[in-house]
Amino acid sequence: MTELIGTIECIWRYPIKSTGGERLERADVGPRGLEGDRLYAVRDAEGRFGSGKNTRRFRRMPGLLDLRSRYPDGPAGRPELLDPYGTAVPDPTAYLRRHLGRDDVGLAREEAVSHFDQLPLSVLTTATLDWVRAAVPGVPVDERRFRPNLVVRTPPGTRPFAEDEWFGRTARIGDALRVEFVRSSERCVTVNEAQQDLPHSPLILRAVARAHDTRLDALATVVTPGPVRTGDGVRLT
Repeated sequence: MTELIGTIECIWRYPIKSTGGERLERADVGPRGLEGDRLYAVRDAEGRFGSGKNTRRFRRMPGLLDLRSRYPDGPAGRPELLDPYGTAVPDPTAYLRRHLGRDDVGLAREEAVSHFDQLPLSVLTTATLDWVRAAVPGVPVDERRFRPNLVVRTPPGTRPFAEDEWFGRTARIGDALRVEFVRSSERCVTVNEAQQDLPHSPLILRAVARAHDTRLDALATVVTPGPVRTGDGVRLT
């Protein structure tokens, strides 16, 4: 018995962690998540990765969200780093040092330490996104604030934070991909930060904190690898 809960509206991959990503029509998904997702990161001399927050593994590096990244030749190759105007920079490390004002950073491929904050796949519904927009009228909001991998278009009338009902269940996406939903992400100030055409606003995290204890999305592990495409059905099993 399966339950259709929506269809894939957007697919996002972030080749370089904490930069803006690339929107895709199709991607392969393996045990690590979308192929090439967050495979590279900005690393400092202490081995910490550039992020929107400070932790044991991550160092806050304001300015990364001004940039974007993409794979011009697919995820088997190296990613391009794009400046705020969308132009690929010829030397990512040199550019990052100027842009961030740090002389100890460079672009690093993932090795033993994962670049993921938590689990490999983040899924977000349009119902939840619509709630955020209504909660902060006048503030531009789209999925880029929350950096999901998959945005699921849910049927009219779906309640916000419907993702909570998926935890502990598996879903089939398209014909082959199967994922298991585990928990939600705990959001930080990154959701407030300016990026490209989205201005800074502290109201977003405040609204999510009041309504849902700063948690938003569904984090998943991959049970059976497979491709995902826009328009694929998402069925809870």
